[in-house]
Amino acid sequence: MAGVNKVILIGNLGADPEVKHLEGDKVVANLRLATTEAYKDRSGNRVENTEWHDLEVWDGLARVAEQYMKKGSKLYVEGKIKSDTWQDEQGNNRKRTKIRVINLTMLDGRPDGQNTGSSSASNQGYNNAPTQQMPSPTVSEGPGEEDDLPF
Repeated sequence: MAGVNKVILIGNLGADPEVKHLEGDKVVANLRLATTEAYKDRSGNRVENTEWHDLEVWDGLARVAEQYMKKGSKLYVEGKIKSDTWQDEQGNNRKRTKIRVINLTMLDGRPDGQNTGSSSASNQGYNNAPTQQMPSPTVSEGPGEEDDLPF
């Protein structure tokens, strides 16, 4: 049986993307994404927990990150967990877990304010356009409309 390695996150960038241009036309961007959950404890006090995620974005998505994302940008991210292991200068074994981004959507639109919807990009089939417009779903129910749903 095959396994599943899929991560979905919604959060805000904690810093501007760190972009590196490598040999040839390769580009990699490292992002820090914060996800925060809030709840009330037994005493009724609001408690917030923030988790930080290291994201790795390649090629087309890295170019989008470099051009359009900045600290505070709100993102929807799909990816997979990747782990790196190495030995540091003292000979200690080290391990770092990161998210390799496969698909992302900028939830706050373009920083220049030209885009009123969300923007989406994917590592697969990137076509040199910085973003793609996502159609907004519409639901219309008027009086007297019936459906075949049993509930």
